[in-house]
Amino acid sequence: MSSHLKPAVSSQDHIQGNAEALIEIVEYGDYQCPHCGTAYAVIKEIQNKFDNQIRFVFRNFPLSESHEFAMPAAVASEAAGLQGKFWEMHDIIFENQNSLNNDGLIKMASEIGLNNEKFRKDIQNPELEKKVESDFESGVRSGVNGTPSFFVNGTKFDGDAQDLMDMLTENSTD
Repeated sequence: MSSHLKPAVSSQDHIQGNAEALIEIVEYGDYQCPHCGTAYAVIKEIQNKFDNQIRFVFRNFPLSESHEFAMPAAVASEAAGLQGKFWEMHDIIFENQNSLNNDGLIKMASEIGLNNEKFRKDIQNPELEKKVESDFESGVRSGVNGTPSFFVNGTKFDGDAQDLMDMLTENSTD
């Protein structure tokens, strides 16, 4: 049985790429998950290779029971989003997964040029944790049972980021 994305991508989501793209990839990810770290590099490759044919969406799916800093990192990315730097934070966290802790997150926020005082205040905001939880719940409703999980044009993709790259490459017309 294939699972479908619920809810569909909306303005509530973090979206990168061409709004008119024919291929929409939604990833449910956990910032502390090593497989998501591997997928991060492959997604970057996909984005470079297929450029404006792709719209990429990231939804938080922190597996807090096994990853102590998954939720704080997700909240930190949302806090960065309030300053218009969600993707910068998303990238720097995945690029520094091995130094993921509370101090590390504060340091990353500085490195990408966030207003530190605002960032420290925002990460305390329960609304951000609620947004992360709502992403998580949408994942559960969509049939996500691990990270990373990908949806292509609303349908759950059975495979990892490399399989996704292979599938896109096989189907590309150029």
